[in-house]
Amino acid sequence: MGKRGRAAVVVLGDIGRSPRMQYHALSLARQTFLEVDIVAYGGSEPHISVLEHQSIHIHKMPQWPTLPRLPELFRPLFLMLKPIFQFFVLLWYLCVKIPAPDVFIVQNPPSVPTLVVVKFASWLRHSAFIIDWHNFGYTLLALSLGRSSLFVAIYRWIEKGCGKMAHGSLCVTKAMQHELSQNWGIKATVLYDQPPEFFRPASLEEKHSLFCRISKHINEPYGRRDCVSNGSAGPQNNDPSVTPFTTKVGTDIFLKQNRPALVVSSTSWTPDEDFGILLEAALMYDRRVAALLGEDDKTGDEICWDEKQFAYPRLLFIITGKGPQKEKYEKKIRKLNLKRVAFRTMWLSAEDYPLLLGSADLGVCLHTSSSGLDLPMKVVDMFGCGLPVCAVSYSCIKELVDVEKNGLLFSSSSELADELMMLFEGFPEKCNALKSMRSNLMERVSSVRWATTWEEHAKPLITEVIAENYT
Repeated sequence: MGKRGRAAVVVLGDIGRSPRMQYHALSLARQTFLEVDIVAYGGSEPHISVLEHQSIHIHKMPQWPTLPRLPELFRPLFLMLKPIFQFFVLLWYLCVKIPAPDVFIVQNPPSVPTLVVVKFASWLRHSAFIIDWHNFGYTLLALSLGRSSLFVAIYRWIEKGCGKMAHGSLCVTKAMQHELSQNWGIKATVLYDQPPEFFRPASLEEKHSLFCRISKHINEPYGRRDCVSNGSAGPQNNDPSVTPFTTKVGTDIFLKQNRPALVVSSTSWTPDEDFGILLEAALMYDRRVAALLGEDDKTGDEICWDEKQFAYPRLLFIITGKGPQKEKYEKKIRKLNLKRVAFRTMWLSAEDYPLLLGSADLGVCLHTSSSGLDLPMKVVDMFGCGLPVCAVSYSCIKELVDVEKNGLLFSSSSELADELMMLFEGFPEKCNALKSMRSNLMERVSSVRWATTWEEHAKPLITEVIAENYT
């Protein structure tokens, strides 16, 4: 395909938390038979299929050291030094450390200093240069500095200038393609995120095995009234045959009739995902169910879920991810006085995360997008596992979520609480709306995959860009 038979995938971030770039690397290795060099930071382990592929080579760059809190006087200096440090480290890896590739494929954002360095490296090493636009870097910077900031304007100017110098561009939505074309003068090919083959519904055996592996996290109560750990329907901690969701008798595994409904949300714990909406919705669900039961929360009486036959189940929210606001919200969770809803936060391996999605009853997405032009990959992964989703509504989300077909949209905590009440009424047997959406997803679960979409949209662009670069 090219004279060198190599490609470089560049991420100025944790490669384990950059699934789309991992999938690019796998497709370049599997579908174009190139040797692939991934240049990124460490932190979280990539999927095992990336780690074990003989043609994929991961180069982990040193990171800017984590420093103790500095006096305000020195903070601007260190904010300036960090991108300079990143610039020279990335330059060393792309120009010296790795073999010269036929093409660099770089994730944007972050744009500075990434795009500048990759453009220079592509010129120096006579390589093609493709940007994969996940979002706009200047809009993320504007979340903290404001759209009117001079730094945001300069950042946008650099991002746009380097973008126009790329040999080709991929982007994640038609809305972003239109923005790049009309206002940036950049022609981009839409490559929708699609789940790879390891995102799929989990079997009953896989569910039980997963719940046993994460039982330590599930069994740890987040409050005095925790309805998963402390109720009579809670797990028997010393019995590996019993989890809150499943029971193993001999070689047979059964789903419990009185199990909690499992709701999964993946978050980066950043300001563009308002986790407070989910906490408020959970509190509303808890109070509404109490009202329907005719309970007086002031009594503090616990519910015996084994005996109580009722239309609405307990809910267990498992929140996965890492990020700066995690501890803040964990403290808020522990202060909530919930009796029918429980929360757990955890970080799962790249192999267990798809199994969790494939074992859940509903996904919740709080992503709102700093630009309003990108789509949450977590929803794509959920759909690959046949998991219906409730997602925050914003400008282009309907490119992904087909309302009442594969999910629902909400704009407030009250709307989300309404949807939880509607979807889980009669759980687990009689929740017809939830079952209908899952059935719709299952019909498409094996037909639309990353490899197919990549072959149709990304491979022709990459092949063309490399060929043009050698003529």
